[in-house]
Amino acid sequence: MPWSPTFIFMVIFCVQSLAAMLQNGFMVTVLGRKWIQSHALPAGDMIVACLAASRFCLHGLAILNNFLNFFLLHQIDSYFGILWDFINTVNYWLTTWLAIFYCVKICSFSHPIFLWMKWRISQSVPRLLLGSLIIGGLSATSTFTGNTIAFQMMAYENCTHACGARMFSQYYYRCHTMLMCITPFFLSLLSIILLMFSLYWHLEQMRYHRPRPHDHSTQAHTMALKSLAFFLIFYTSYVLFLMLSTTHVITIYNSWRWAWEVITYMGISLHSTILMLSNPKMRRTLKTKFSNLCVGSS
Repeated sequence: MPWSPTFIFMVIFCVQSLAAMLQNGFMVTVLGRKWIQSHALPAGDMIVACLAASRFCLHGLAILNNFLNFFLLHQIDSYFGILWDFINTVNYWLTTWLAIFYCVKICSFSHPIFLWMKWRISQSVPRLLLGSLIIGGLSATSTFTGNTIAFQMMAYENCTHACGARMFSQYYYRCHTMLMCITPFFLSLLSIILLMFSLYWHLEQMRYHRPRPHDHSTQAHTMALKSLAFFLIFYTSYVLFLMLSTTHVITIYNSWRWAWEVITYMGISLHSTILMLSNPKMRRTLKTKFSNLCVGSS
């Protein structure tokens, strides 16, 4: 059936992923050009640039990985799956570092440890980025090890070994997914909670002072909360989908599998859109490109 739900969701997923790759490629180009021209980049923009690059690769690998799975090219898919796991883990941690960066920079807590973190966070960003690559490499190594053990167990003709290999693969991947996803998830959640408390205390203090026409602290709190809270909603669905995929409740042939893919990657795409529109440099570039396009068309 050419117009089955599976086919429709597959088309939507591909169009959405290609649009997301174009968007993240634009972000990498703008921030990368700024990085090269000025030989420096603000710490927050540095994280956003690396996050956009990882999401560009993530959307591309998601297309390849899903279609290789769909057409039963498991031998090739296993290699792309390891690369996807590396990029996916790096994306998790870059998003978490961005949430922590916003939290530390914007929150107005007066605890000495928090003040020390606020002073040190910008200088620590390159090490955090390197740490994301190291964790991604460990995750990919863990996936490769689990796949190798499962394939060796399935090589036996004994049915008991084959069933044991499938159970081992499911259990191993479930534990691996929980370890690699849940830790950055809760760190992001903690950052959002701290931002909410900071915003609440800031608004309480403003009640006893004359309100200012442009309260930059409140604006910064609100913008960061919108970005992080919005992503957390779809991040939750993303982690939920990975948990479901380990139990094989939704298979690659089920139309709901592609529906989940559309929903989860749409959340990542929309979060990238928020990051793009909240960056002054990219807003100016978009406005310039749009103005030139309108002048050229007229």
